[in-house]
Amino acid sequence: MELGGGVPQAPEPLLITELTDYRNGIYTLDAEYIRPLVAAIHLVVDQGRVAIVDTASNHALGRTQNALAALGLGPEAVDYVVLTHVHLDHAGGAGAMMAAFPEARLVVHPRGARHMAEPAKLFAAVEEVYGAERARSLYGELVPVPAARILAAEDRQTLPLGGRVLEVLHTPGHAKHHLCLFDHASRSAFTGDALGISYREFDAEGRPFLFPTTSPSQFDPDDMRASADRVLSLAPDALYLTHFGRVVPAEAVVARFRRLLAGHRDAACAEENTPAEGRESRIRTRLAGLMLEEVRAHGCGLPEPEVLDLLRLDLDLNTQGLAHWIGQRAAAPR
Repeated sequence: MELGGGVPQAPEPLLITELTDYRNGIYTLDAEYIRPLVAAIHLVVDQGRVAIVDTASNHALGRTQNALAALGLGPEAVDYVVLTHVHLDHAGGAGAMMAAFPEARLVVHPRGARHMAEPAKLFAAVEEVYGAERARSLYGELVPVPAARILAAEDRQTLPLGGRVLEVLHTPGHAKHHLCLFDHASRSAFTGDALGISYREFDAEGRPFLFPTTSPSQFDPDDMRASADRVLSLAPDALYLTHFGRVVPAEAVVARFRRLLAGHRDAACAEENTPAEGRESRIRTRLAGLMLEEVRAHGCGLPEPEVLDLLRLDLDLNTQGLAHWIGQRAAAPR
């Protein structure tokens, strides 16, 4: 099933066991993180060599190993495990995968490298958000990655993979330690959270619905828009999102993302000079109204309570990130 509209970008993808094969060397695996169609693990395969983009949690390791086996590849075929950023829905399984794939190097933004070598502080921050029991249930125990196997990738650094070249782009906005990966062979961008998220339940007539994730604590709307513009300047044929899968055409879906990013920014700025008490609640109410209006305008026919239920965690996190951002703006020197 194609996740997008407009002119077809490639032959119809072929389903192989638990993989979606886009017939361009790119495969998508559902990590089954929290529920189906929430977190994708992307595999780029060329001449028997593999790059894995994002890892979800430890629970996805077995599924990833099965996917490689379905492609006739063993653990030694993995050259890179690439993390778009170190939030645990993207990086929680990195240590376990690195232990399982002995030839791989972990590719991560320089700001995130130390957290992969010593993940205790990262996990403690997650426990603060979810509580210790829920954090353990979601992610298991984080496995440190030996520092010698970590590649702190600079902006525009290239990674050879078989006969193709992957290029690292630093893309702040969602987080300062965010990067995207551009595959020149297929003209595909792996965007993590930099260009938003797209739940398949909101698709309407094959058209994906893209919206920003403004979660705490490093969100910056100006950086996020600049990162989106930078990725689009490469004229990608398709975007591969961690949440969730391939979306096309890139320029059209990012236009909605930009509009909703502006809407999120406006929702926060409207409350910037209001009393602090109840501010997050008011921002969340504004965001919920914005998202419901946009989902309806997109043509999604889900009932309102179902839409809000699917968005519940994102509304909470986006509200927290926006409140933190305007708090920083207020504290910044004028």
